[in-house]
Parts: sequence; C-alpha cells; structure tokens
Amino acid sequence: MTRETHEDLPLERHREYLHLLARLHLPARLRSKLDPSDVAQQSLLTAHQHLGQFRGHTEAELAAWLRQILANTLTDAVRRFGGAKRDVTLERTLQEVVAASSARLEALLLSDTTSPSGAAMRHEEFLRLAEALLQLPDDQRTAVEMHHLQDRTVAEVAEQLDRTEVSVAGLLRRGLKRLRELLNPKQ
Repeated sequence: MTRETHEDLPLERHREYLHLLARLHLPARLRSKLDPSDVAQQSLLTAHQHLGQFRGHTEAELAAWLRQILANTLTDAVRRFGGAKRDVTLERTLQEVVAASSARLEALLLSDTTSPSGAAMRHEEFLRLAEALLQLPDDQRTAVEMHHLQDRTVAEVAEQLDRTEVSVAGLLRRGLKRLRELLNPKQ
C-alpha cells in the first residue's frame, strides 16, 4: 500500500469489530467507568492519528494492527482506572486474549478457501458477524460472546448471568439461530 491508499483505509468499517473485542475484554470492574464503545472509538482515533505507521498491505494485516491498538488502549484504561503501574505481563496478556478471541471469531467463519479473495471474503464476514451480534438481544449476545468467543462453558456462562444452564442453552440456541438468519437472509 502506498501512503495515498493509507489515507483511504476503511478504518470506520472496523468499528463494530473493535467494539465486539472491547466488550469481550474490558474488565468488569472498569465497565462503570468506561464503555466498550469508547474504547473502540479511542482505538480508531489512535489508528487514524498513526496511519502513517501502518505497514501492512491486506485487510487481515489492518485488522491485526487495529487489534494491537485496541489491546494497547485496554491496557492504558486498566492502568488509568485500575491504578496499576506499567505491567508488561498485563500488556502481553491483553494482547494474547484479544488475539485469541479474534481467532475464535475467525474459526466460526472459517472456510476451506485460502486464496486472497477467499481471505477477503472471510474478513468481510468477520465484520458482518460483529455487526450482527449487536442486533441480538443483550442476554443472547452476552451468552454467545461468552461461550463462543471467550471459550467459557455453559456452566460458567450460567453462573455469570445468574441463570440456569438450561436457560443459557436456550439463549445460545436462539442467539445462534438469529445470527444465522442475519448473516444468511435468503435461507
């Protein structure tokens, strides 16, 4: 990519993707002080300000760069609101969990296509999934995100949401059904 194309990068289309990752990884103790949408917004602002530093050429490289910025933004928030000093372990941990959630999200959309056009299509589906998750009712979205993207068991989700496992299983079933409808409207 040339400098001219960097200015035309579609950063805004990654807003919901970053919002999803921020929702997944913003520590619960900070949610009263900071909203995940603010973290996503700050990440996009930082990306825009440092666009000249982006050295990638693909959508996947752009997404990885944005994930790194998000992890740094989350680390700064934990430090600022949590009173923590600079902690390299915390920074690495946040980077790892953001990358792991992203990998789980990608695995949900994985196809056998490995061509550049296939990768671009998968990335587009990735962004669509992040937007579709926002259209689910809060309890369904939370259950789907916790179980499928944070890799928590149904029992852990049930405990966190103060619901029965049967109730959580129903939330997951309805949430996934609705996601399929949103992502494949012609079926």
